[in-house]
Amino acid sequence: MMLPLAYWVHDVNPVILQVWGPLALRWYGVAYVSGFIAFWLLFRYYQKKGITALTPADTESLFNWGIVGVLVGGRLGFVLFYDLPYYLDHPLSVFNVTAGGMSFHGGLLGVIAAMFFVTRKRGISLFEVSDLAATAVIPGLFFGRLANFINGELWGKPAEVAWAVIFPKAPWDPHAFSVFSEYLGNYVNPRHPSQLYEALLEGVLLFSWLQFRLWKQARHQVKAALSAEFLIGYALARIISEQFREPDAALILGLSRGTFYSLAMLLAGFAFLCYTHRKTKRLP
Repeated sequence: MMLPLAYWVHDVNPVILQVWGPLALRWYGVAYVSGFIAFWLLFRYYQKKGITALTPADTESLFNWGIVGVLVGGRLGFVLFYDLPYYLDHPLSVFNVTAGGMSFHGGLLGVIAAMFFVTRKRGISLFEVSDLAATAVIPGLFFGRLANFINGELWGKPAEVAWAVIFPKAPWDPHAFSVFSEYLGNYVNPRHPSQLYEALLEGVLLFSWLQFRLWKQARHQVKAALSAEFLIGYALARIISEQFREPDAALILGLSRGTFYSLAMLLAGFAFLCYTHRKTKRLP
């Protein structure tokens, strides 16, 4: 079906300032830095309000190692989970970060490893750290999805909705809903802005819920409750969003990779939830 309808053509420049050659200030980098800053500010606020016994030194150690976990885990996760055959043939491309390629699930594993390291080294509670971290990492997810939209990447499936967007980088599927774009001079597929759906579900809604739980309820519950709710909440949000998003790698058992890996998160979240339920029943 081809109709001469007008849809917005994505033409946002991902570069804020071109420095020299491949060096540039990009919105994607700003998103990461903004997420790190938000994490730091939230932890300092929690300390100021007295809801954590973590010291500023504990927070600094967690912050520094958390950055390493996000960057290293996110990159290695993309290599292992999304395009391993290519990187086995081109191992040096692992270090070509200017070409993009980061995985949330890999970054999550990197952060978990960082929390294990910091808590063991400093002798503090792993679950207290993970509960607070679960509430503090979400702004970074929100900024990251906005950056995906600005980059015009990870686009959605073809759609006829009024708010659909034409992403010039996306391939044209002649069997899906198409329109002729005067701007591009070709037939194109308007697509769901799935990056914004993810920013809403994984960012705004999940952050609002966990902040509510942190300040109104979770302080009176056993540790690991917020960690469980983060895993479950993110997994559900991601699985829902994936229904509107074009798969960016080969399917696994008929599922997009984002959905498949999120199912593992969902199972882990319910396991944590069972753990907290058993601990709660033992409380006097």
